[in-house]
Amino acid sequence: MKKARILKLTKKEYFIYMIGVLALVATYASSIFLNSHISNTKINIEKIDAKIEAQNKKNESLTMQVNELTSYDNVSFAIKDMGLAYNNENIVVITK
Repeated sequence: MKKARILKLTKKEYFIYMIGVLALVATYASSIFLNSHISNTKINIEKIDAKIEAQNKKNESLTMQVNELTSYDNVSFAIKDMGLAYNNENIVVITK
Protein backbone atom coordinates (compact mmCIF):
# COMPACT_ATOMS: atom_id res chain seq x y z
CA MET A 1 0.00 0.00 0.00
CA LYS A 2 1.10 3.45 -0.84
CA LYS A 3 1.08 6.13 1.77
CA ALA A 4 -1.17 9.09 1.14
CA ARG A 5 0.85 12.09 0.21
CA ILE A 6 0.14 15.13 2.37
CA LEU A 7 -0.20 18.35 0.43
CA LYS A 8 1.95 21.06 1.96
CA LEU A 9 1.13 24.67 1.14
CA THR A 10 3.47 27.54 1.53
CA LYS A 11 2.32 30.68 3.30
CA LYS A 12 1.93 32.54 0.01
CA GLU A 13 -0.17 29.77 -1.55
CA TYR A 14 -2.35 29.58 1.56
CA PHE A 15 -2.78 33.38 1.47
CA ILE A 16 -3.77 33.31 -2.23
CA TYR A 17 -6.32 30.51 -1.65
CA MET A 18 -7.81 32.36 1.33
CA ILE A 19 -8.16 35.56 -0.71
CA GLY A 20 -9.94 33.56 -3.42
CA VAL A 21 -12.35 32.00 -0.91
CA LEU A 22 -13.02 35.38 0.71
CA ALA A 23 -13.65 36.97 -2.70
CA LEU A 24 -16.13 34.21 -3.53
CA VAL A 25 -17.97 34.65 -0.23
CA ALA A 26 -18.01 38.45 -0.67
CA THR A 27 -19.43 38.05 -4.18
CA TYR A 28 -22.28 35.84 -2.95
CA ALA A 29 -23.01 38.14 0.00
CA SER A 30 -23.10 41.26 -2.17
CA SER A 31 -25.31 39.48 -4.69
CA ILE A 32 -27.83 38.59 -1.99
CA PHE A 33 -27.74 42.11 -0.54
CA LEU A 34 -28.23 43.78 -3.92
CA ASN A 35 -31.08 41.43 -4.90
CA SER A 36 -32.92 42.21 -1.66
CA HIS A 37 -32.37 45.94 -2.21
CA ILE A 38 -33.78 45.66 -5.76
CA SER A 39 -36.80 43.74 -4.45
CA ASN A 40 -37.52 46.43 -1.85
CA THR A 41 -37.25 49.11 -4.52
CA LYS A 42 -39.71 47.24 -6.77
CA ILE A 43 -42.17 46.90 -3.88
CA ASN A 44 -41.93 50.64 -3.16
CA ILE A 45 -42.52 51.43 -6.84
CA GLU A 46 -45.63 49.24 -6.86
CA LYS A 47 -46.98 51.02 -3.76
CA ILE A 48 -46.41 54.42 -5.36
CA ASP A 49 -48.07 53.25 -8.59
CA ALA A 50 -51.12 52.12 -6.58
CA LYS A 51 -51.33 55.54 -4.91
CA ILE A 52 -51.06 57.27 -8.28
CA GLU A 53 -53.85 55.11 -9.71
CA ALA A 54 -56.09 55.86 -6.72
CA GLN A 55 -55.45 59.60 -7.10
CA ASN A 56 -56.18 59.43 -10.84
CA LYS A 57 -59.52 57.76 -10.11
CA LYS A 58 -60.36 60.50 -7.61
CA ASN A 59 -59.42 63.15 -10.16
CA GLU A 60 -61.62 61.55 -12.82
CA SER A 61 -64.53 61.38 -10.37
CA LEU A 62 -64.13 65.04 -9.43
CA THR A 63 -63.87 66.03 -13.09
CA MET A 64 -67.13 64.23 -13.80
CA GLN A 65 -68.78 66.04 -10.88
CA VAL A 66 -67.55 69.39 -12.17
CA ASN A 67 -68.86 68.59 -15.64
CA GLU A 68 -72.25 67.68 -14.17
CA LEU A 69 -72.42 70.85 -12.10
CA THR A 70 -71.44 73.07 -15.02
CA SER A 71 -73.92 71.55 -17.43
CA TYR A 72 -76.39 73.88 -19.10
CA ASP A 73 -79.35 72.60 -17.07
CA ASN A 74 -77.70 73.23 -13.71
CA VAL A 75 -76.41 76.63 -14.78
CA SER A 76 -79.85 77.66 -16.06
CA PHE A 77 -81.45 76.64 -12.75
CA ALA A 78 -78.86 78.69 -10.85
CA ILE A 79 -79.47 81.68 -13.13
CA LYS A 80 -83.24 81.48 -12.60
CA ASP A 81 -82.80 81.18 -8.82
CA MET A 82 -80.70 84.35 -8.79
CA GLY A 83 -83.25 86.18 -10.89
CA LEU A 84 -80.97 86.61 -13.88
CA ALA A 85 -81.77 86.05 -17.54
CA TYR A 86 -79.88 83.90 -20.02
CA ASN A 87 -78.51 86.01 -22.89
CA ASN A 88 -77.21 83.95 -25.80
CA GLU A 89 -75.64 87.02 -27.50
CA ASN A 90 -72.92 87.31 -24.85
CA ILE A 91 -71.48 83.87 -25.64
CA VAL A 92 -68.31 83.93 -27.71
CA VAL A 93 -67.02 80.77 -29.40
CA ILE A 94 -63.25 80.54 -29.73
CA THR A 95 -61.80 78.18 -32.33
CA LYS A 96 -58.17 77.29 -32.72
